[in-house]
Amino acid sequence: MFYFTIALLLGMFLLYNLILIVHVREVCVIERLGKFRAVLDAGLHFLIPFVDRVAYRQETREQCLTIPHQSCISRDNIQIDVDGLFYIKVMDPYKASYGIEDYLVAAVNLAQTTVRSEVGKLTLGGTFSEREALNETIVREIDHASEPWGIKVLRYEVMNITPSPSVIDTLEKQMEAERRKRAEITLANAERDSTIALSQGERKEAINISEGERQKRINQAHGRAEEISILANATAEGTMLVANAISQPGGEDAMNLQLVESYIERLKSLLANAEVSVVPTELAKIEGFFAGFDQVAQSMKATDQGGNS
Repeated sequence: MFYFTIALLLGMFLLYNLILIVHVREVCVIERLGKFRAVLDAGLHFLIPFVDRVAYRQETREQCLTIPHQSCISRDNIQIDVDGLFYIKVMDPYKASYGIEDYLVAAVNLAQTTVRSEVGKLTLGGTFSEREALNETIVREIDHASEPWGIKVLRYEVMNITPSPSVIDTLEKQMEAERRKRAEITLANAERDSTIALSQGERKEAINISEGERQKRINQAHGRAEEISILANATAEGTMLVANAISQPGGEDAMNLQLVESYIERLKSLLANAEVSVVPTELAKIEGFFAGFDQVAQSMKATDQGGNS
């Protein structure tokens, strides 16, 4: 029973070293008596016990490495901390096994030095505005340097770019000053536009008022001209009618009588409103005197005509 157990254990040990199962996500580098023999892909493989051994197991999937934050100096001498993510993939298991001791550690260190070098070529503002170009440059430089290691750099992503606290404080003050400057410029522009708008409104108002006054004076002048024309025409027509009436028989006597009546009315008005009497009030009855005088004149005229006949 003892020997059977030992034989079973020995057989299982030999079977374990004879059969190799490689998973789909990796490859195995096989050495025979200390020398490289083959790279085995996924599947079932048989080895010679105590002769062949699995020297390395390399991951064939894409690997994501975290690049710890590191201090960098930008071109304008500002200290910033940069960290990121690094994506690589093993393309040649032989080179990844024998080309370098540990390609993961080497890739991280190479990424850190490359980031410091590339950030030093940019200003602080450039590191933020040219992040995509920075990522592409880092990938290109690391991929070229890591080619002998049998790995492929797929991409690099900068996660955080953090200036030092003193720089952050200075930037915040600068941004606050810039915001105040923009606010003052905006207010000044608004005040200027308001002043221009008010002046233009006042100018238009003054123009409208002057145009209105001008049109008013023109209308008044036209009205006075029409009034004078109408009065002149009426006076001319009245004068012509009076002249025609005077030229008729008895017109002159009627004209004289009209003048006398007008004179008497004016004299009454003057005597009624005057504070000092200059002539006797009986003269107000002069209308009858002139009327009688006119009758006497007519009778004498009639007598002369009768004698001549």
